[in-house]
Amino acid sequence: MEIKISSKQILNALYVLSWILFVGLCIEAGGFLTNTIYIIGINPSYAENFWGNIDFSALLKFDSGHFLVVTFYMIIVTVLKALLFYLIIVVLHDKKLNMKQPFNNEIRKFISNMAYISLFIGFFSLSGKKYVTWIELQNVFIPNFELLKIGGADVWIFMGIVLLVIAQIFKRGIEIQQENDLTI
Repeated sequence: MEIKISSKQILNALYVLSWILFVGLCIEAGGFLTNTIYIIGINPSYAENFWGNIDFSALLKFDSGHFLVVTFYMIIVTVLKALLFYLIIVVLHDKKLNMKQPFNNEIRKFISNMAYISLFIGFFSLSGKKYVTWIELQNVFIPNFELLKIGGADVWIFMGIVLLVIAQIFKRGIEIQQENDLTI
């Protein structure tokens, strides 16, 4: 017995999955932002119960500026991840994937944008990780990078570079396709 799944079914499943991840990341980014504002502006004692049960009480006692910088990194990385999935949703919703002519400028721009966003996620994650490591050297307790959602910088940078290479391949494919259209 053979199960056949068409590319249309796979794209529909990826579309639904992208929506789920996008909404989840938006909620998480909103949680980080509102908790940061609430702790700085209204109730600093809530730092023990930051979004996702992260304990920032030691960091906030050390310096509220450092607390803002760490949460800034968390918010930026999460918003960029949400933006990445938003781009996927737009491409899948607008049906810009043309399987008969895959090398087109829309897809090249999409891949390039994903590459740049992936690189930004990687650089902000790396920068945030270095900042948190520096704070830990000041003998301040900070939760691990995965809990802060700023881990995996190397993977994001690697993915960004791979996507940049793929975007250049698409660019060359578009050039070849246009040359072939002109010779016919």
